[in-house]
Amino acid sequence: MASEIAPNRVPALVSNGLADRESEPVIATVAALADAGTAIDPAMIDAAARAWSANTKRAFLSDRAFWNAWCRVNGVRAPEADARLVTDWVRALGGLETERRLRAPIKKRAPATIARYLVHVGMAYRMAGLTDPTAAPLVKLELKAMRRARGTRQRQAKGIRYKGDIADLDGPALGVCLAHLLKSCRRDWLGLRDAALLRVAYDTACRRSELVAIEIDHIEAGEGGAGVLFIPSSKTDAEGEGAYAYLSLATMQAIRAWKKATDIRSGPLLRRVELHFDGSVSRVGNRPLHPNSITLIYRRMVRAAHAKGLLGEMSEQRLERWVSDISSHSIRVGVAQDNFAAGEGLPAIMQAYRWRDPATVMRYGARLAAQSGASARLAKRFSSHESGDR
Repeated sequence: MASEIAPNRVPALVSNGLADRESEPVIATVAALADAGTAIDPAMIDAAARAWSANTKRAFLSDRAFWNAWCRVNGVRAPEADARLVTDWVRALGGLETERRLRAPIKKRAPATIARYLVHVGMAYRMAGLTDPTAAPLVKLELKAMRRARGTRQRQAKGIRYKGDIADLDGPALGVCLAHLLKSCRRDWLGLRDAALLRVAYDTACRRSELVAIEIDHIEAGEGGAGVLFIPSSKTDAEGEGAYAYLSLATMQAIRAWKKATDIRSGPLLRRVELHFDGSVSRVGNRPLHPNSITLIYRRMVRAAHAKGLLGEMSEQRLERWVSDISSHSIRVGVAQDNFAAGEGLPAIMQAYRWRDPATVMRYGARLAAQSGASARLAKRFSSHESGDR
């Protein structure tokens, strides 16, 4: 590897200690793209790699590898790719190209995902000192055409609200909801861990990366039995300023029960619970949960709630639709919806749960707004008058 990228002077960054270990794959992939005679600015590559979050680095490397695969399938060297090859990629990813014309099958992607691919691929070419094929007007127009043909609405995770899809927050819980998932928790270490996870996720609306990063020392007891969680860094806090989130009395009690039962005094709060073949608990690990496990836990708990008859009349087909629509973001979506239902304003919601983009929050509450917004209130008002006239 060193001999391949030596002409571009990129290894000097690593050998001189200017780049951390996490930056090396980014530097290597850009150097591999560049031709031997290309004038690369190694400092820019290194600065970008150090400025990016771990998730951005992973996405960059993954997207670059995906683009490389497309170039290979089409018999083109990546440094020689042009705008036409990029537009063919956009059409294939957008599902606008028939499989008969494709050299290899390719899974259709959402418009937002395709746009991210183009950003990362273009960045790699610019850092490598090459002409960026994604910046051509033809590519911009093809992307716009694809968005018009497909629409830009992103598939949204199913929201898990505290009491379900109800208009009256004081009413009984209904269907898939946090209250029913909590009732379905087992009465062993796994159930204690799951209950702590659910309650922390709902109180804080933490993303999966934030949940698995919670340490015991991040939790501080407050007045009246409630508490505060310190979140050192997050997706929208690349500079690591940190933020605080409220923990309710019930959540603090769930955390204490989990810690006491397993004698956890320091380190990660949410850990893997290993099971025997018969399903009984074997041991609690020392390492934090993997971010990908959050979705799997939520889905398992929905199935458990259904098995215990907590979800009411629900067919197996509807259950499977629910499970497939759930992601690690589901409770975060549900928190936004419950806040809208409670009459909280957009600024307060964004501040409490660390949202930067108001459009994202409004999208989560769009369906709820349609059910309880101005048009719904007006219709109910006229409906009551009509009932009185009969």
